[in-house]
Amino acid sequence: MTFDASVYADRRRKAADLVRERGLAGLVIGTGAEFAYLTGSWASSHERLTALVIAPDATRVVAPLTDVASLGLERADDIDVVGWRDGDNPYRLVADVLGDGMVGLGSSLTADHVFPLQALLPRTELATDAVAELFMVKDAAELEQIAAAGAAIDRVHEQVPALLQPGRTEREIADDLTRLVLEEHESVAFVIVGSGPNGSNPHHDFSDRVLEVGDPVVVDIGGVLASGYQSDCTRTYVVGGKESAPADFREAYAVLEDAFAAACEAARPGVTAGQLDATARNAIADAGYGEWFTHRLGHGIGLSGHEQPFIIAGSDVVLREGMAFSIEPGIYKPGAWGMRIEDIVWLTDTGVETFNRTRRDLGVTGG
Repeated sequence: MTFDASVYADRRRKAADLVRERGLAGLVIGTGAEFAYLTGSWASSHERLTALVIAPDATRVVAPLTDVASLGLERADDIDVVGWRDGDNPYRLVADVLGDGMVGLGSSLTADHVFPLQALLPRTELATDAVAELFMVKDAAELEQIAAAGAAIDRVHEQVPALLQPGRTEREIADDLTRLVLEEHESVAFVIVGSGPNGSNPHHDFSDRVLEVGDPVVVDIGGVLASGYQSDCTRTYVVGGKESAPADFREAYAVLEDAFAAACEAARPGVTAGQLDATARNAIADAGYGEWFTHRLGHGIGLSGHEQPFIIAGSDVVLREGMAFSIEPGIYKPGAWGMRIEDIVWLTDTGVETFNRTRRDLGVTGG
């Protein structure tokens, strides 16, 4: 467990309160980030069902008898742990705790578990819709971990300029970044090194392309701390220095900086995710680059790298104090270059604070 057992007990009490307030029959949470958030356990039973069931007046974990001892729930006095043997029906052990009404199902439950559950339950919906704020609003302990993750990835980005030298390949740089991320994290979540035209693909990873003077390079990296909390930060660099970059790239980057700043300024409790996305999107579109901003503005982060709230066009999710999410506008000229600025921020009562402190202007590398 990352935190004291009392932290997880408080979260389960909050979940039960929300179940009662919403008139739900309960929640069924499978293993993964949501289960870990509520129990502190990352245990997995693979294809066999392990689930946390939170009903209005009862909390149960259903798990294979062979895996019960691995859950680490000995101090969770509020949880009734029920083991099942191969040949038993674990879905009935779940349904028996739940009354009539809507049941929220966790996002990690796979179809081979969802279908049997739906056969026994009258109505289901996603738990992340039914009690969205349970996972979206971070408590102080979580914010401390996300801050640590932000500082860890900053320390990696500080070393990136020295790696981006002419004649090196994206793959060589990615190998270096993998090593550096591992020095600061428990594991690597992803490494993107998109140089020149490869940067125009927002989800390019890396290739054997050789860096040249004047290449813009999008470096998007993230890792996972031992606690399970994740980092994610993107910076754009230019091999040989800012003035070596194409003129149209430099002009667009000034627009990107303005869009990023506008989104940070507009983020307030009460603003919807869709409105925040529109702030950055409109700034980029008004400058003539709208068709080249091809993804959402951001995503929540915590024990999962991408989670609610999703800062996306049309979303009516209301942003609340304590949410942590990315602000990451990008502009991608097909076949030519790409650019992105990404910080992880958290929402305070007056606006946003950032977990990332490294420079956001065009990073400079030696030519």
